[in-house]
Amino acid sequence: MKYSYSATFQVKDGKVYARIPDLPGCITTGKDLDDALAQIVDAASGWLVVAEDENLDIPVQTVQTSLPHDDETIYSIIQVDTISYRARTDTKSVRKNVSLPAWMANLADRRGINCSQVLQEGLMRRFS
Repeated sequence: MKYSYSATFQVKDGKVYARIPDLPGCITTGKDLDDALAQIVDAASGWLVVAEDENLDIPVQTVQTSLPHDDETIYSIIQVDTISYRARTDTKSVRKNVSLPAWMANLADRRGINCSQVLQEGLMRRFS
């Protein structure tokens, strides 16, 4: 799934503190603004993956103009793609039995086609 949220950034004591107001507890730090941006996208991705897996309610993005504003806070919109995040981070394999017609399985074997790889590629295209 793809999501967009407002992120806030504050510079304090040489660090950049980042958070997503709509995602409770989604807070991180970075050594500079670019690092904090990468860290908050990663933190939000993890937050949202857990929410999806646990069937928790996923908050709707608050319109940025509705967030409390002050002069010391930087505001940005971030985008999170949980399918892409899962592909990069969840590399554990699970075994799935599939049924193929015998002629198809035999032809795939003769041609050296890895059916698991073909299935993974097809599912990734379907998820996009």
